[in-house]
Amino acid sequence: MLDMELIRKDREAVAVALAKRLDPAEVSQSLDDIQRLDQERRALITEIDAERQRRKAESRAYAEAKRAGREPEPVAPEAERKQLAELETQLDEVQARLRDRMSELPNLPADDVVPGGKEANRVVRTFGAPPVIERVRDHVELSRALGLVDHERGVKLGGSGFWMYTGLGARLEWALLNWLIERNIAAGYEFLLPPHLLLDSAGFAAGQFPKFYDDVYHLDRQSAPRGQFLLPTSETAILGAYQDEILETAKLPLKAFAYTPCYRREAAGSHSDERGTVRGHQFNKVEIFQFTLPDQADAALAAMVAHVEGLVEQLGLHHQTSLLAAGDASASMKKTLDIEVWMPSTGKYKEVSSVSWAGDYQARRAAIRYREPGGKQTRFVHTLNGSALATSRLFPAILEQFQQADGSVLVPEVLRDKLGTDRLTPVR
Repeated sequence: MLDMELIRKDREAVAVALAKRLDPAEVSQSLDDIQRLDQERRALITEIDAERQRRKAESRAYAEAKRAGREPEPVAPEAERKQLAELETQLDEVQARLRDRMSELPNLPADDVVPGGKEANRVVRTFGAPPVIERVRDHVELSRALGLVDHERGVKLGGSGFWMYTGLGARLEWALLNWLIERNIAAGYEFLLPPHLLLDSAGFAAGQFPKFYDDVYHLDRQSAPRGQFLLPTSETAILGAYQDEILETAKLPLKAFAYTPCYRREAAGSHSDERGTVRGHQFNKVEIFQFTLPDQADAALAAMVAHVEGLVEQLGLHHQTSLLAAGDASASMKKTLDIEVWMPSTGKYKEVSSVSWAGDYQARRAAIRYREPGGKQTRFVHTLNGSALATSRLFPAILEQFQQADGSVLVPEVLRDKLGTDRLTPVR
């Protein structure tokens, strides 16, 4: 959620930034509505305060007259006076409408984030070169030949968009997860295993609700009267765990990570670059997260990107890093860099991690603050998150980039001890 004070003081700058993501006419209408509601809210607060002061003054005058033995001055009949309860009800209604309109606005993109969609993304770094492969087979063909993934039985169990790892495939997936957990611990992140069912308040705090409310799996209201949903990413859980808290300044940056399956209502891939495990309704991901002071955020973003790039490099995968344009990044984020692995079968890069800086946007929604040492006033922290990493896309990238002419696939060196082999061979 944006800072209302910033909208009041510099509406033009807010409008220019939002226009990187939204139609300028839509921005203007939204800001008009918000400022009108803000004026109504402030006017009602003034009226309520004045009415309370009048009532206090009348009470004091009545008490003083009684003490002095005088007849108290008559006051206006209650029916002729504005009802405080009515004013407070009006204020609640206006504040609810203002909150709804504010919650619909996306974050303000950083200065170096350009407007536009995918076409405006910019590659900032590349690691290695695409492997030379004489006859490229895609990861679906390879996973079947190697007995790693049972796509048919996955669909039998869960329907379209699900799969089941089998044999060495299940072991490779688990080896990847274990290795990523070890590397993130070594990088100073605290390991968390959060619930997979979250309250709706966590979805709002992360900026996923209300806009993307229908993209997740919800429990019915009879089973979950407070509203619960299956987490779409553990970013939502880590952020939500610290809602309504004041963090100790001395402990910032606070660094945490979590492993969870992720559950999303998104169409299973039918295009060649979204087949197999690339896109589905359930997938595994390790997510890193930082809560920082505002002046720590730039360094934290750079460090998180370098850490994720290092993980992909250690796996030996050719990849690139792209700075996303405003229209291609999550609406909650000021700035996002994608780490994208090369997929030989499609000749395209596929994102395995988005590392993002939200500024204080999520912290405002979640009321996560810090207090300067010796100070009384609290301020909002900055939040950053990134996949480290999404294994359902690492898995096919490993199969495709390390495939050999004899049908086998080399195992990345960092995983060989965990898997107990250096090569995956076709099932006979």
